[in-house]
Amino acid sequence: MRIYALAVYLFLYLPIGIIALFSFSAGRSASQMQGFSLQWYGKALGNPFVVDALKTSASVAFTSAVLASVFGTMAALALTGMRGRLRVLFDGMIYVAVMIPGIVIGIATLIALVTVFGAVNPWLEPLTGWKLSMGFGSLVGAHVLFTMSLVIILVRARIEGMDRALIEASSDLGAGPIATFRQVTLPMLAPAIFAGFLLSFTFSFDDFIIAFFVAGPQTTLPIYIFSSIRRGVTPEINAIGTMVMAASLAVLIVAQLTLRRGKPDAH
Repeated sequence: MRIYALAVYLFLYLPIGIIALFSFSAGRSASQMQGFSLQWYGKALGNPFVVDALKTSASVAFTSAVLASVFGTMAALALTGMRGRLRVLFDGMIYVAVMIPGIVIGIATLIALVTVFGAVNPWLEPLTGWKLSMGFGSLVGAHVLFTMSLVIILVRARIEGMDRALIEASSDLGAGPIATFRQVTLPMLAPAIFAGFLLSFTFSFDDFIIAFFVAGPQTTLPIYIFSSIRRGVTPEINAIGTMVMAASLAVLIVAQLTLRRGKPDAH
């Protein structure tokens, strides 16, 4: 079993390690190590198209993560008090949103947006002079739809592990629902909400499939990388991929540590 596990990990991570290694090549070949150099990292960070794509991805990811954290927390709190078949239905919908392939979400979101734009724009444009179109808003909306499920799952798991006696004690001491939520519930949920924010940011920042369908004129970093490799892979692309991988890994580690530290102590 150890040999099998080692083979699986090598199959998954060896190609990533090779890309990271070749990103330090001093030559122009993306598949040969010709000396050691950091020049491709400098060229990638000095490329205005890369910087613009990075800013777009970061803006979309941050906005999506904030909205997903807010709406996901609200939904998790609402679902906690729900019972019976209705809760089973909503639970199924949440997990389906996580498991469904990204290409299905991308196509479905594209069709839904095109349909809405076609129905609204004939009325909106004559009145306001502008119309709805694909772009930043469609990217954020599509990413919020599938990252919100991650937040709901994390926050609900945290809610189920909370000590209800603290909430009841707050009510017995005269605190209202809003004060109880602000002073007791929210601090206890904060680690899960923050972890959900980080995961939502990572998933949105790294997404290519859904963004490819709904980005419109916007160019995110994954879309830029895809467009660039169609002309050939260079060490610059390896450098960009390595930096994105390192940043994503760092965010995931922080999210995992946040969840672990936020777990209630066993009594």
